[in-house]
Parts: sequence; structure tokens; C-alpha cells
Amino acid sequence: MDNVNHPAHYNVGGIECVDVMENVFGRDAVMNFCLCNAFKYMFRCEHKQNKHEDIEKAVWYLNKWISLNTELVK
Repeated sequence: MDNVNHPAHYNVGGIECVDVMENVFGRDAVMNFCLCNAFKYMFRCEHKQNKHEDIEKAVWYLNKWISLNTELVK
């Protein structure tokens, strides 16, 4: 199981939660969500036992933001 890139608890029936969020709330809302989540993981990583995993999660959300932004620019 990959706790950073595709955690099982964020995937139902082969569909990832973040993709459903984009369909329901729109790309801009998900982009803001990604920035907030990246901030959250960086903010609390010093207080977690697995600091490395939280930093990887922050990077995942930043990469998702970049991906969504790149789709807008095309």
C-alpha cells in the first residue's frame, strides 16, 4: 500500500477522492485545497514521528496543484 501517492482509503471503486472533488467543486477549489493541504503537512511534520512521509504528502499536493494549473494553461 502506498500511503502517499494512492492511499487505499482515498480510492473507492477505482476513483480517487481528489478527482471526485474536482468534478463536484471545480478545479479552482481543488487547487486551493491542494495548497492548503501542502501547507498543513509542512506545518505539522516537525511534530510527527514520520516526518518524511508528511513531506512527501506535501509534495504530492504541490504536484497535483501543478498538474491542475498546467491543464489550465494549455
